[in-house]
Amino acid sequence: MTTPVPAAASIVTDGPSVAPPPGGPEPRESDPAVSGDLRSSSPFPTSLGGQFRRHAPAYVLGTLTLGAFQLAMNRIDMKSKLAIDEVFGSTPAAAWRPASAMLLLALGAFVGRVASRWFMFNAGRDAEYELRAELLRKLHQLGAAFYRKMPAGEIMSRSTSDLQQVRMLLGFGVLNLVNVCFAFASALQIMLGVSVKLTLACLVNLPLVTLYSRTVSRGLYHRMRANQASLGRMSDVLQANLAGIRVVRSFALEQSERERFENSNRDYLHASLALARLRGSMQPTIGSVAAVGVLIFFWYGSSLLLRGPSGGGISQGAFFAFWSAFARMTWPMIAVGFALSVVQRGRAGFARLRDVFDAEIEVVDGPRRAPRHVGGALHVEHLSFDYGMRTVLDDVTFAVAPGESVAIVGRTGSGKTTLAMLLARLLPTPQGAVRIDGIDVCELPLQAVRSAIGYAQQDAFLFSTTVSRNIGFALDQPDTPAAQAKIRHAAQEAQVLQEALGLPEGFDTVVGERGVQLSGGQKQRISLARALVWEPPILVLDDPLSAVDAKTEAAILGAIERQAARRTVLLITHRIAAASRCDRIVVLDEGRIVEQGTHATLVNAGGIYAAFAEEQQMASELEAIELPSVAPPANTPQGAVAS
Repeated sequence: MTTPVPAAASIVTDGPSVAPPPGGPEPRESDPAVSGDLRSSSPFPTSLGGQFRRHAPAYVLGTLTLGAFQLAMNRIDMKSKLAIDEVFGSTPAAAWRPASAMLLLALGAFVGRVASRWFMFNAGRDAEYELRAELLRKLHQLGAAFYRKMPAGEIMSRSTSDLQQVRMLLGFGVLNLVNVCFAFASALQIMLGVSVKLTLACLVNLPLVTLYSRTVSRGLYHRMRANQASLGRMSDVLQANLAGIRVVRSFALEQSERERFENSNRDYLHASLALARLRGSMQPTIGSVAAVGVLIFFWYGSSLLLRGPSGGGISQGAFFAFWSAFARMTWPMIAVGFALSVVQRGRAGFARLRDVFDAEIEVVDGPRRAPRHVGGALHVEHLSFDYGMRTVLDDVTFAVAPGESVAIVGRTGSGKTTLAMLLARLLPTPQGAVRIDGIDVCELPLQAVRSAIGYAQQDAFLFSTTVSRNIGFALDQPDTPAAQAKIRHAAQEAQVLQEALGLPEGFDTVVGERGVQLSGGQKQRISLARALVWEPPILVLDDPLSAVDAKTEAAILGAIERQAARRTVLLITHRIAAASRCDRIVVLDEGRIVEQGTHATLVNAGGIYAAFAEEQQMASELEAIELPSVAPPANTPQGAVAS
């Protein structure tokens, strides 16, 4: 669904302004009757590189504090060597000096460790926030073709689970990779300073760790993508069941839907287990390989310790410093597996997000600026539109003057709803086919077009919020007293006020997902009230009377007539009673205009519209016939059944 924009966003009363006459010159950007550009470019980057560059200061500070942390740990190892050598040397009382320095360095290391996580984790969180905002912005821009290919469950999976994986990559993943580099450099400096031979012996297993990590990393990426795809399919099945719970229950298909969900759930389980097996094997395998280096250290290092410095070996302090540094290197070596897992999960998640970010936008902003005033004149000239190979509209041409009401009538599938969506640019409107006040809608910003043309859709969609907020959806502050009065007036016009007040919490009643707690007629009238409270210059109502009775229809038609006195109204309907109250009627058949004129003219013409009128008149007369009740004869005994 395309979110409507409040009409006040583009209809500015900045002095008197007059709409150009039909066929007259179009206003230029330099004209005084043109406002500032309402278009806005994307404020946040949608690539990993762009996010890194945007949050470079945080990453730089995090890197510096990580470097300070590892430098402090390096100095602690050096001071520990001095302290232990002092203890086992001739002046053990002097050990307090390096020990005091170790305490201060430990405090500094603590501050650096916390600060590094503060900067880098916050960068990941900020990136997640910005990417989520850009994801919603992109989803608002994409057209119907995209949503036909990607179901809602897949989109929800990408906007939650995949985005979390990207946040882990940009936060925890970056921190661990940077920390591994600094830890290796910091530890190697100590180890090489103690003994080059012992260092080479302890790192003999490092090529095996690197080779194994590279091999597993590729498998992690592919299994993570498969896992996220199966999660998206399962989410889509669940979302469809929640949205269509009434349909599932009415057809008694609970068991069938449970089986369908079970299949998707089983696929997700298998994909998750495959990923878990690979992830679970990484850390133990790398840990086992790293343990080989530990065994070599104690075997070869102890022999060097027993020799002592005089015999070409190492001192007690050097042994401890080497072990401390090697332990700091061993943990990053083990953590490499986990860090690679986070990185590959983040890459796989971002690849799925790119499916949305890289999707082609069908309907884009025009180069012109939004007019400050919209008079309400609407011109459709040679409008044709195809769905694939099927032609839906063919050379449709008509004009609507400001303040005029026009009914669009036609059989089911004649293209009425497609026409309405093209007027509001919810579909890719052909260039030059639709004009507002003489300006091509394709030349205007989308916000300006959709603010000028209020489209009440045939599908009465309601949000899972209160009745009041559903009606006042287009208002900037729907909870103010003035807005509440406006909402109640619109509800009264749509003949839903009393029913809304009769709900458990009145206008504050939450209607549930897609208005599940309301009847079809109530949802349709609340949707109509939402359109009426919007007050755009051009109001397009797509079959707003399909789910109401005759008495309610008459009252709503009166409200539509009052709206027509203040703005241009296009009423798409199949009811002749509604069409007859409009100034003019356009009849569509198989995507082409076959008749135009007033109700009286078209009825007398004897065409399709006259046939519609006759059919509905006969149906009304049949409904008005009341069958006489069968009463028993006067002489029938009480309790007997008349034959």
